[in-house]
Amino acid sequence: MNPIQDITSPMTPLERRATLALAGIYALRMLGLFMMLPVLALFAEKLEGSTPFLIGLSVSIYGLSQALLQIPFGLWSDRFGRKKVIVAGLLLFIAGSIVAALSTTIYGVLAGRALQGSGAIAAAVMALAADLTQEVHRTKAMATIGASIGIAFGVAVTLGPIIANWIGVQGIFWVTAALAVLAIIAIVTVVPDPPKSKKHRDAEVMPEQMSDALKNPDLLRLNYGIFVLHLLLTATFVVVPLLMRDAGLLVAEHWKVYLGVMVTAMIIMVPFIIIAEKKRKMKVVFMGAIATLILADLGLMLFNDNLTGIIIALGVFFCGFNLLEATLPSLISKTAPADLKGTAMGVYSTSQFLGAFIGGAAGGWSYGQWGAQAVFLLCILAAISWLLVSMRMNPPRYWANLLISLEHLTTQQADKLATAMLTVKGVEDVTLHYSEGVAYLKVDNQQLDKERLQAVMNQGLQA
Repeated sequence: MNPIQDITSPMTPLERRATLALAGIYALRMLGLFMMLPVLALFAEKLEGSTPFLIGLSVSIYGLSQALLQIPFGLWSDRFGRKKVIVAGLLLFIAGSIVAALSTTIYGVLAGRALQGSGAIAAAVMALAADLTQEVHRTKAMATIGASIGIAFGVAVTLGPIIANWIGVQGIFWVTAALAVLAIIAIVTVVPDPPKSKKHRDAEVMPEQMSDALKNPDLLRLNYGIFVLHLLLTATFVVVPLLMRDAGLLVAEHWKVYLGVMVTAMIIMVPFIIIAEKKRKMKVVFMGAIATLILADLGLMLFNDNLTGIIIALGVFFCGFNLLEATLPSLISKTAPADLKGTAMGVYSTSQFLGAFIGGAAGGWSYGQWGAQAVFLLCILAAISWLLVSMRMNPPRYWANLLISLEHLTTQQADKLATAMLTVKGVEDVTLHYSEGVAYLKVDNQQLDKERLQAVMNQGLQA
């Protein structure tokens, strides 16, 4: 008899422990990377061999190694074990942090940053979270880990300048190494060992599905979006710290600007998220946020020598950025077929890190050739191209993902259960994978009759 799965139940204590620990591990790593964004350009310009292009590259080169290795790390975790691969990735991150901390030339920092990015553990962390959670709780676990990344970003851009003022940017590299050591301790001592590991289509890249993810026009538009969004982010951080300093703001005071704009942006973002999700105005809000980025970069281009203008434009930028950063993963989840989600997210993440890499490199080169205005003009053109691409985006279907384990059912029993679930109000699609013993559902949570679905499951799973 199949164990009863309660779609409304809370996570078990073991699942909560695993999810929170993995969210913390991933956040510690991302905290180390993000803390460098607001201070690295200021540090790198003083290094031997420094040029504007190499400064930009030092900000973003981690994105290249991350993009190249994150999918392989996920596949290696299937073969060699989740925890081993995560620890190996964190050791690479530690090595990169130490190399950068000890470097006195721009080339040493470049090598360290590239090595930091090579510890691409995201896919392995998600796979381990999937191993340690029941199917009905998988979405909660992934959402918790995703939220930790957003929190880490907000904390890091504020904390980076503070720590740099205390112990220097090289000190931040030592701090990031220490954070990764804490993450290794957590993965070894806090995160439970999974009873077994298996492939999870909702959390991992499936190589045989890659062509499907790359041929889906709606997913491609979203991939282009995250590419442009992180291009804008890294290009902005190549020059904005330098511009604020040149406009008269002491470097030790930069954190106050970042804290102010991030808190303001978070507050402003909330009602728009509610409008997008609850009122089902996702496309309108999405397009408006892209337009906000264009307006922000126009402000930065026109007022890049005025501190007040820079701060206001930066605040507008983060209003758009934070809203899009929260919206895009949700759109991927809504758009991708339920059993394609892991592969779609893998391509999406690769696009994100490639965008970060290109943004720093192009931003640094443009700054060196033509100055700050050219960087923001580049950002405006990139954002306009995204706006034009997004105009053809199909309005999303407001469907959430739900997984049901079918491990103890025969093929005939699974088919019968799938047919019954499709009769429940709010269940929009059911995809069965017999070999994995999983049913992937797309549901409309505003319409879903959860009591009826639970009753159907109880009956079918006890067959």
